[in-house]
Amino acid sequence: MTTTHTSPAPPEAPAARPPVKSLLARLLGNAAAGPLAALVIAVIVFALSTDTFFNLDNGSLIVEQFLVVGTLALGQTLIILTAGIDLANAAIMVLGTLVIAKLGQHSLPGGLALLVGVVLCTAIGAVSGTLVTRLRLPPFIVTLGVLSVLTATGQLFANGESFAVSSGVLTFLGKRSYLFGRIEVTYGMGVAIVLIVGLWFLLTQTSWGRNVYAVGDDEEAARLTGINTRRTLLSVYVLAGFVYAIAAWQALGRIPNADPNAFQTGNLDSITAVVIGGTSLFGGRGGIPGTVLGALVVTVLTNGLTQAGIDSLYQQVATGILVIVAVAVDRVVRRRAA
Repeated sequence: MTTTHTSPAPPEAPAARPPVKSLLARLLGNAAAGPLAALVIAVIVFALSTDTFFNLDNGSLIVEQFLVVGTLALGQTLIILTAGIDLANAAIMVLGTLVIAKLGQHSLPGGLALLVGVVLCTAIGAVSGTLVTRLRLPPFIVTLGVLSVLTATGQLFANGESFAVSSGVLTFLGKRSYLFGRIEVTYGMGVAIVLIVGLWFLLTQTSWGRNVYAVGDDEEAARLTGINTRRTLLSVYVLAGFVYAIAAWQALGRIPNADPNAFQTGNLDSITAVVIGGTSLFGGRGGIPGTVLGALVVTVLTNGLTQAGIDSLYQQVATGILVIVAVAVDRVVRRRAA
């Protein structure tokens, strides 16, 4: 009689483990995590320390205050992602408001005056991009020169005057409405949302956006992989110029008056928002969501300190400290990643 021996079944393979990166790790690794945490902390501190900060009217005011500098910061983000910087963005915007307002006052319909302003701002961006790409000049030097030229040009064009803007298409973005009968909003907020989503999509979902990050990370390596770095850089400056034109329209909607002395620190405020938002000054890292949060941090800080009765000079001190900390953190992160 033959006895049959059956071998034991092989042990079952262990179940696949979940990905090592948890949701928390992903959030902490995201460039927008820092500014988001700073924004939450600032909101909590000012909500507890003031009686008027945490209400619907002030929330709407904060968003309105965010619009102009936030829009400037969106264009600044595009350039900083390529390891450049734009010191002239506010000057481009201010000149745009002056041209649009003066033409709208005297010779052209509002819509056509606005179109001229958009073309002008975009063309100035193209000039800056051409100087950077064709003459290989440093963006800092190019935009510093453009800043000086445009500041003087704006003063000469306005001849020391400011131009009032009548209601219509030029002030359309300042038109107010109400959500749910209580929350005050403007059409400018809707335009800002479209712009934010559009730029986010271009940077994250298109080959153009991948090229922008590649050029900012290492321009020579990007060129060797077949990317037309000159064309990419030029397109970034042109698109940034268009965004500055939208900022000019936002400015006319918020304050229907074009003043050559307005937004004198707009360039620095936009750089502050971008840096606090986690976009690296060395290029190739960061993005639109972080910039939006960074601009909100700056706006909330200014609004909250004002309501708390803090002198504006101390507000500048606080903002400056934030910038230094943000740049220092970015430097440390890049060294550890190297």
